[in-house]
Amino acid sequence: MPKYSIVVPFHNEEDNVTTLYDRLKAVMEHIGETFELVFVDDGSRDRTYRLLEEIAAVDSRVLVIKLRRNFGQTSALAAGFDHAQGDFILAMDGDLQHSPDEIPNFLGKLEEGYDVVSGWRAQRGDNFVMRRIPSRIANWLMATLSGVNIHDFGTTFKAYRREVIHNIPLYGEMHRFIPALASWYGASICEIPISNPSRQFGKSHYGISRTFRVFFDLLTIRFLLKYMTRPLHFFGTIGAISSFLGGALAAWLLVLKLVTSQHVMDMHGPLFVVAGVLILAGVQMIGIGLLGELQVRHFHTASHRAPYAVDRIVRLRSEESLLQ
Repeated sequence: MPKYSIVVPFHNEEDNVTTLYDRLKAVMEHIGETFELVFVDDGSRDRTYRLLEEIAAVDSRVLVIKLRRNFGQTSALAAGFDHAQGDFILAMDGDLQHSPDEIPNFLGKLEEGYDVVSGWRAQRGDNFVMRRIPSRIANWLMATLSGVNIHDFGTTFKAYRREVIHNIPLYGEMHRFIPALASWYGASICEIPISNPSRQFGKSHYGISRTFRVFFDLLTIRFLLKYMTRPLHFFGTIGAISSFLGGALAAWLLVLKLVTSQHVMDMHGPLFVVAGVLILAGVQMIGIGLLGELQVRHFHTASHRAPYAVDRIVRLRSEESLLQ
């Protein structure tokens, strides 16, 4: 079993595959511990998979996972984490904007006892208006809402203990919230500065649209962190307040009817409708909360379902395994 696993998702990175492999191999061999390189092809349409297959054919330490289509970065990372065998798992991008030379810094922090080590792009070279300002706002909001005091949630360059990352279900675009989710499980987290060199080959797959999606994800992560195991506390509170207000309004209209003999629908028709809507909405919110509680129970008892589909897995068997 390898001590370290390096997980790298690729999507149309044919110009960077070979260079990144050579640099990763040199760094990990210099460290001197057993390791594996887990390369995930996330539905590339260029020669990325062919190059990865050629690398796996000559190096038994390389595991290549080919997904059936482009599932997205979070799902590609989930595939890599699920198949990684190392005690310590490090994830990074495949576009050479994460330097393999910084890997020893991450692994050193894990050896010190931290559960999650997150990279921090302190000096970013991105466009100031389109990338850096939205990123700073999003990271500040993430830190405030999640209670995890780190500067950079967006970078993939992070390292984890195996038992921590395997406890975190990944889907959608949740990879950027791994530190926040890990903190919910009581993980110790630290942050180290990393370089952020400009992309030399290929085209970036991210744009300003991703920034807007982050704000919706923030609402999700806030809800998950506070009400993940007790959704009825959230929906039930709203439902109870709504039902109480509707009931109080209906009671006032009833008293008004009995005391003054007014025609409620003629004199206070809109208020009567509002009272009915509030009561009905409150009952529905409580019902949603109860359904959420059933989902939580199902989550803790159901089998794990992967958010990706693997087409094939390629790994060269080492001479030692052939002799056994």
